This record gives sequence, C-alpha cells and structure tokens, in this order.
Amino acid sequence: MAEAAEPTAAQSEAETAVSRVAPKRAPVKTAAAAAGTSTRAPRKRATTTKPRQTTRATTQARPAEEPIPVDTRPTVLSIGGLHKRYGETVAVDGVSLEIKEGSFYGIVGPNGAGKTTTLSIVTGLLRPDAGRVVVHGVDVWAEPVRAKHIVGVLPDKLRLFDRLTGAQFLRYAGTLRGLSAKTVRARTADLAAAFGIEDALDRLVADYSAGMTKKIALAAAMIHSPRLLVLDEPFESVDPVSAANIVDILQRYTSAGGTVVVSSHGMDMIQRVCDSVAIIVRGQVLAAGTIDQVRGSQTLEERFVDLAGGRKAAEGMEWLHSFSD
Repeated sequence: MAEAAEPTAAQSEAETAVSRVAPKRAPVKTAAAAAGTSTRAPRKRATTTKPRQTTRATTQARPAEEPIPVDTRPTVLSIGGLHKRYGETVAVDGVSLEIKEGSFYGIVGPNGAGKTTTLSIVTGLLRPDAGRVVVHGVDVWAEPVRAKHIVGVLPDKLRLFDRLTGAQFLRYAGTLRGLSAKTVRARTADLAAAFGIEDALDRLVADYSAGMTKKIALAAAMIHSPRLLVLDEPFESVDPVSAANIVDILQRYTSAGGTVVVSSHGMDMIQRVCDSVAIIVRGQVLAAGTIDQVRGSQTLEERFVDLAGGRKAAEGMEWLHSFSD
C-alpha cells in the first residue's frame, strides 16, 4: 500500500511542478501575440524601402525633361508693339521682338508682309503710328542721333550718291559718322579688300553692277563699326561667291559681339546662316525663336509656307497646257 502511494505522491509533485512552469511560459507567448510585437521587423523596412527606390528612379529620369536654358545675353534691339497704317492698309500690326547681342537674326515673310516697313521703323527711316524701338538702351525716336550712331543700315531700294566714286562714297559715309580722315582711309582699304572691290574704288558707283552696288552699300553701313547691322535683302543680286564672302564677314562680326538683323526671301540662306528667325505675315509675328524652335520637325521653308497660308492649287489654267504652236 505504501509503495503504491509513493508513485501517486511523485506524480502529484510532477504535475504541480509542470503547472508552476506552464503558467509562466504561456503568458509570454500570449502577451506577444496580443501586443502584435515581433522580432520580424524587416517587413516594415522592406515596405519603406520601395518608395525610396521609386524616388531615386524618378530623380534619375529628370534630366531628359530639363527646361530649355534661358538666353542671358543682353538685349541689343527691343521692338515693342509697332503699328503702321497706310490709309486702310495695315502694314505693321503689333510687331514685338527681343533680339540678343551676338545674334544673327533673320526676318522672313511673303511680299507685302511688313518686313521692310518694320526695318525702316527700327532704323529711324519711318515713324510708327504706335510702339517703341530701343537699340542698346537708346530710344530710336526719343534720341534719333544717338541711335543712328549705333546702327548700320542697308535699306531696301538702294538710293546712293552714284555720281561719286566708291572711295568718295565711303569717305562721305565715314565723315558723316564723325570719323577722322585717317580712320576713314584705313577702314576703306580694309573694307575694299574684304569685299573684293579694290579695283572699283576709283570708278563711279553709277557704273557698278547690282552686286557691286550691294557691296559698296554694305561697306558704308559697316564703316563706323556699329553695334547693330540692319540689312534688308543683302544677298539679292549678289553672286554665290560674293554671298559666301559676305556671310563670312558677318559671322565674324557677330562672333565678336556684333548683332545682325537681316531680311530675305532665301529660306535656305536664312536657315544656314541665322541662329534665330521671325516669320511675319500680314504685319504680325506668327513665330519667333531659334531656327530649331520655329521650324520644328519641318524645314524652315515648309514651316513658312504653312504659316503663310499653304500652297495654292493651280487650277483653271488648262489653256497653258495646250501650246500655241
């Protein structure tokens, strides 16, 4: 009986020991589960890491969407809201342009678009009905004498003193600009050599060809070393060799800080030599900016034709196809 009772006592002691230990372990597990705490923190870290990777990827992609750099060069020619009317005809209708120092700026447009009128106002040859023109900080119409010292002009429909020789004409142009006789002689020799007209200096301007007349007029526009050259159709009637020579002279002039504004119907020439362009149609600026900005994915000529009204279909001229002979 005593031996049988001992296992019962030992069993009860074991059960008591187990019951003492078990309650201590169980609360630890239950508390951890109830509190939701865990040593598996990497899940939260992994969740916060994904947005960081996305942010880095977005930052790396930004350079492709960077804005176009702002041109910080000073403005040499500021044209604001020009208007000019001849009776019922509006020649210039609110033209505004900002042209930077060192630019080779082209102005293109169809016949009668207002290009020559605009350039005549810019150079002080024609008074506008409204608007303002400032050249290197000088108002063209408030201080016309100061403004004209800064500008060299090759006007449309040249009217030269053609009973003078080329040398006399350049001497007159230089003296009119306030240059000394010595300076005029030196610059006349340099310009004649640059334009290839040394042999023509002693001939009357009246005997010059159309191309030679353009060259002597351009030399007269440059003799006083102006900050701005305004040239209306400078390549008209000029042979390709002379045109290339003139372009080279003008590009060296702009690289030294001079500014050229040129009007022309030669889209290919403008596209090749100019860095900026404005398209004027019916007295208004329809597009202006760098050559690439204005033409987009087209050629400059295609863009110009689109803005000017597109190509016209030649219909109703079947008679032209039935030859008279």
